Amino acid sequence: MRRWEECSTKKIDFRKGLQYNSPVVLTFFLLSLGVLAVDKLTGGWTTMHLFCVYRSSLKDPLFYIRLLGHVLGHADLDHFMGNMLLFLVIGPPMEEKYGSIPLLKAILLTALVSGVLQCLLFPGVGLLGASGIVFMLIMLSSLAGGDGGIPVTMLLVAALYLGQQFYDALFVRDNVANFMHIVGGVCGTVFGFYSAGARRTGSSKSRKIPGLKFQKKK
Repeated sequence: MRRWEECSTKKIDFRKGLQYNSPVVLTFFLLSLGVLAVDKLTGGWTTMHLFCVYRSSLKDPLFYIRLLGHVLGHADLDHFMGNMLLFLVIGPPMEEKYGSIPLLKAILLTALVSGVLQCLLFPGVGLLGASGIVFMLIMLSSLAGGDGGIPVTMLLVAALYLGQQFYDALFVRDNVANFMHIVGGVCGTVFGFYSAGARRTGSSKSRKIPGLKFQKKK
């Protein structure tokens, strides 16, 4: 059996102190925590008017803040903890793999799509919470390690996680936004395949030698 020192590829240097290792993930977490704290101080006013999306007049400037900001709002501490525990586990590896800016774009896209669909399909219901983002990350992580094909891990995760959400949406009556979980999962899948395609395209371009032409064999 090999010793841990031999198997370890990275060693933690405690002399360097704390590292803000995942800027997007950590900033999202801190913003969500701040929103929850302010919610308690304002008796829920800020969450209702800024961090919970629902159909309202397009002339209301706060509507556009809610359209994206609803992913930062949470109903209570249990709701916050349930989302953030998974978010902090899955988020950093995905930020390291795809990069901070692409991951931020994926989060914003998921927030926008889920916010718009909530207003269109469920006009009398408000939506808040990062669960759609978490499901986006779950599907994104299931695509890790794929090499051009369709990863079996993605199919299994889709069957287990999204299948459960479809079932709950149809047969379980609760306050969980199952449809938006599905939307988040779809956004993660689309973003994952798009990123994989972009990386393959960039890789093929990088292999081209300037000034050298290729001919196809008959």
